[in-house]
Amino acid sequence: MREPDDRWGAALDAAGAHRGDRFGVFADLVARHDEPGRHHHDLDHASDVVDAVLGLHSQGDDWASPVLAAWFHDVVYDPTASRGTNEGASAVVAHDALSSLGASLTSIGSVVRLISLTATHEPSPNDRSGAVLCDADLSVLGADDDRYDRYVADVRAEYAHVTDEAWSEGRRRVLRTFLDRSKIFHTEAGRERWEAAARTNISRELSSLA
Repeated sequence: MREPDDRWGAALDAAGAHRGDRFGVFADLVARHDEPGRHHHDLDHASDVVDAVLGLHSQGDDWASPVLAAWFHDVVYDPTASRGTNEGASAVVAHDALSSLGASLTSIGSVVRLISLTATHEPSPNDRSGAVLCDADLSVLGADDDRYDRYVADVRAEYAHVTDEAWSEGRRRVLRTFLDRSKIFHTEAGRERWEAAARTNISRELSSLA
């Protein structure tokens, strides 16, 4: 998928983005996601997160902000960067792009906040939009075995500069953080769809790293 579709256009309409070059902004988004070294954090992942957002949101939700945040949340991705750096830089790109398209200040602020939240995937209890985006971004954890294994291999490829020992240590730490949570997913729908499978996948990967 290399051309903007209704998911892109409808979200921009809802955000009040009625001027500027929508196609040019999307082309830049595609080019950034196609940068060398990306294996998991690419346009396919962004598109999958958009679909997951649309599958989780309920009537009355602000669906457009998490959809736009999903498109932009990994637009800057450097695996050597410190925690939060990529998310902060991606939020800046989204801010400038949506501003150029005339999106409302409220929508821009919401998208920027949501992108920044993907650094921790820990929305506050009453943050419905944050819960939807975070669950959508983590939905791959609850995928079937083959898809999960492909995700792990792709992330490992992005960290090819890291030794096997350092990778195993860091990956175990991240995975245990998820397992130690009382719940990985914050929405009821997310828990119903992915929680059990995610815990099984993570436990299986941890065993392989032992």
